Amino acid sequence: MDKYLTKAVRLLPQSLLYKYLRLKRIKVNGKKSEIRYRLQEGDVVELYINDEFFAEKAPDFLAAPAEIKPVYEDQNILLVDKPQGLIVHEDEGESVDTLINRVKHYLYNSGEYDPKQEASFAPALCNRIDRNTGGIVIVAKNAEALRILNDAIKNREIEKYYLCLVKGTPEPRSATLTHYHRKDEKENKAIVYDHPRPDTRTMITRYTVLQTNGRYSLVEVELKTGRTHQIRAHMASIGHPLVGDGKYASNALEKKKGFNCQALYSYKLKFAFREEHALSYLNGKTFQVKDVWFARDGIPKALSE
Repeated sequence: MDKYLTKAVRLLPQSLLYKYLRLKRIKVNGKKSEIRYRLQEGDVVELYINDEFFAEKAPDFLAAPAEIKPVYEDQNILLVDKPQGLIVHEDEGESVDTLINRVKHYLYNSGEYDPKQEASFAPALCNRIDRNTGGIVIVAKNAEALRILNDAIKNREIEKYYLCLVKGTPEPRSATLTHYHRKDEKENKAIVYDHPRPDTRTMITRYTVLQTNGRYSLVEVELKTGRTHQIRAHMASIGHPLVGDGKYASNALEKKKGFNCQALYSYKLKFAFREEHALSYLNGKTFQVKDVWFARDGIPKALSE
């Protein structure tokens, strides 16, 4: 009897279940039931308990919007364009409207995710980008895809490209930067060194200037490593901080021109798998965000004035 009730009325606490059986607020065939009674076909179970124990609580992710911008989607993965200003997972300031909750709501509406199914895999983000950085985030729809993608990221088999606006014109126009990175946990800021130290990790960034007006440049960046604030800190360390970035430079002037956060977007990725597996059909394919707000027509006119 207790096993049946635990499944039938999931919100009823065990302590109340036993209490209500004892007080005859749960009956079988009009009579008091013992906990170990084995239900038979035709038995009538009556429950005189509060309505609230029958009301299934809606999953938290349904409170988040279901609107996302898919860049690519199939039965195994989803590439979603995260808007700037949205966090990927909950933090102290926000627990509902996160990218992962929006993705779950989206997949719930399409019938691909139902948390009530016992064997249901919860969609998982394979990479993360800062709140104020926009762009492509990889979502695994099943356990095998998650394993493959996590290994691919670890083995650098997914090439990631960013667009950013920087101050000045980097020279040379194309280069690979190698420096050494340490994160200051207290300040939540990356420190860049020219030479290795015991507490640093190698940081490699490749950049190419796509357009410049002398004062500002539109730059494509390829990450060769994945360090905290890598692009922001690395470009600032060579004298070309990102437009709108108040952590690694002053952004007072750019704020007046509409740049309230760093002009940085994870706009393109390419799969470069080295082994055969369930996602090999994606090998060699490149996916790209079509609209990056600060690079629609090259360097924004506001920065030319």
